[in-house]
Amino acid sequence: MAADTTDIDDIREQARRWLADDPDPASRDELTAVLDRLPASAPELADRFAGPLTFGTAGLRGPLRAGPNGMNLAVVTQAAAGLVGWLAAQGGTGPLVIGYDARHGSRQFAERTAQVATGAGRPALLLPRPLPTPVLAYAVRQLGAVAGVMVTASHNPPQDNGYKVYLGAELGGELGAGAQIVPPADAGIEAAIRAVGPLTQVPLGRPGEVLGDDLVASYVERATAVIAPDGPRDLSVAYTPLHGVGAAVLTAAFARAGFPIPGVVPEQAEPDPAFPTVSFPNPEEPGAVDRLIALADATGADLAIANDPDADRCAVVVREGADGRGWRMLRGDEVGVLLADHLMRRGVTGLYATTIVSSSLLRAMCAARGLPYDETLTGFKWIVRAGGGSAPLVFGYEEALGYCVAPEHVRDKDGITAALTVAELAAGLKAQGRTLTDRLDELAAEFGVHHTDQLSVRVDDLREIADAMARIRAATPTTLLAQPLDSARDLLPEADVVILRTATARVVIRPSGTEPKLKAYLEVVEPVVDDGVAAARTRAGAAIARLRGEIAAALGV
Repeated sequence: MAADTTDIDDIREQARRWLADDPDPASRDELTAVLDRLPASAPELADRFAGPLTFGTAGLRGPLRAGPNGMNLAVVTQAAAGLVGWLAAQGGTGPLVIGYDARHGSRQFAERTAQVATGAGRPALLLPRPLPTPVLAYAVRQLGAVAGVMVTASHNPPQDNGYKVYLGAELGGELGAGAQIVPPADAGIEAAIRAVGPLTQVPLGRPGEVLGDDLVASYVERATAVIAPDGPRDLSVAYTPLHGVGAAVLTAAFARAGFPIPGVVPEQAEPDPAFPTVSFPNPEEPGAVDRLIALADATGADLAIANDPDADRCAVVVREGADGRGWRMLRGDEVGVLLADHLMRRGVTGLYATTIVSSSLLRAMCAARGLPYDETLTGFKWIVRAGGGSAPLVFGYEEALGYCVAPEHVRDKDGITAALTVAELAAGLKAQGRTLTDRLDELAAEFGVHHTDQLSVRVDDLREIADAMARIRAATPTTLLAQPLDSARDLLPEADVVILRTATARVVIRPSGTEPKLKAYLEVVEPVVDDGVAAARTRAGAAIARLRGEIAAALGV
C-alpha cells in the first residue's frame, strides 16, 4: 500500500536516513536510483517506506527490495538483532541454528543472522547448504537449540523472501519444541526488533559454525524410520522439487527406505531462484506440475509427487480414468485423510488434528474409531499444539498440502516424510492390485463423500479483502444450497474468520496469512446410497459448484 503522505521532501528524507544506515552497497545503489528518478518515482518510494515489514507468527515475508517495507540485509540485520536480544531477555540458553533455501539473498541473510548472534555472544550453527525447511525444524530439536531461523519464502513468487523463527524446548515448551512461534512470542520479538538502534552499532561476530552433512544424514535416517521396514517397495514414482531444495534429500530418503529412486523432472531438478519453468512456484497453481505429469506418463510411473520449493509441502498426483491415462492432483484433504487412515490401520493411537478450514472427514473417522481429535486455527504452529497436551499428537494436516506424520521427528509440516508415507501406502495397495483412489472410495462409502473446494481471489489492494469480509459480516447468508444455516460463527477478535454451516455444507472465509488472497473453503457432504460412490461424487461436485457461486456473490468477488 502507498504511504499516506504525498510530501516528496519527507519521503526523500526518510530514504536518506535509511541510506545512511543500510549495510548493503547493492541496496544502497538500488534506493539511490529510485531517488534519482523523483518525482516520477514518488509512488514507488512511498510504497517502500509505507511501513516496516511486521514480524508476526509467520515471521517476515516480503519482496526483495531496499527500504523498510522489503526483505533486504538491513531489515534482516535488525530482525536478527531483535530476535537475539529477545532470546537473551527470556533467559534462553543454547545455540541459534540457521537454515536457508536457494532463493535470492537467502544465504546472505542466513550468514548475517549468524554474525549478529555471535556478535551478541550466542553460538550460531549454520546448515551446510540450502536445505528443506523440515531439516531446520528437525535440527532445532536434535541439537537442543534455543531457537531456529529458516530463511525462505516457501512457495511465494521468485521476487520474495522470508524469515521464519522456531523455538526450542526451553522457550517453546514441550508442545512447541521445534515449532514455529505463536503469541505472545511474536509480539515480543517484534517489539525487540523495533527497539534496535542504528544498525551501524549492531555488533557482528564470526560467521558461526557450519554444520556437516552428518546432520542431514541423521534427518534422512530418522525420516525413513517413519515407515515400516518390511512393507512392499515396488512403486514407480515421478518427482519434482519445482526448482527448490527438496530433490537431494527426498531421493536419499527413498533410497534408504528401499524404494526405487524417483525419476526427477530434469528441467526442475536443481535449485533455481528464478523458477523459470513455472509461472508460480506452488504445486497447487495451474500448470505447475505439467512437466511432472509428462515425466510420469513417459516413464509409466504409478504416481507423481511434488514438493514446494522449501519441501515442507507435498502434492500427490494419481492416475484416473478407465484406461488410467489421465492424471489428477489429489486435494490436500484427500491426502490428509489417506495418511490418517493409513496410520490408524497401522495401529497408531493418539491425537489426530487438523484445522478449521480442512475437511470434516477426519473428525468423523476419529469419532467412529474412538480416537482423540482436535481442530485448530490454520497453521502448523497451532496444529502441533493441538489438544493442549491432553493426548500425544501423532498426526496433523492442513488442506494446503501440509502434513506432519511424525511429530517427534519434525514438529512442523514435512514434505519429505509425507512423501515417504504416501509411497508406503501406495506400494501396499499396489501389492493388492489397488490404488489410492480405491482407498478414497472405501472411505467415501463408509463416511459419505466429503467434497472440498476453494474459492481463492488474489488482489492487488488489500482493502478489497477487508471490504469483502465486511460484506459477509454485514449481510451473512441465511441459507446455503437452500438449507437453513445451523450456525454462523465470527471468530473476531481472535481471528479474522467467518464460519457458516448447514446440515450438509460448510464454508470458512478468511484472508490468507501469507499471500494477498481472500479464501473461502467449501465443503459438501453427500451420503453414498444405492447408486454408489461415483454417483454421490457427481452430486457433490454439482453442489459444490453451486455453493461456490453463492459465496462469490455474497462476498462480491
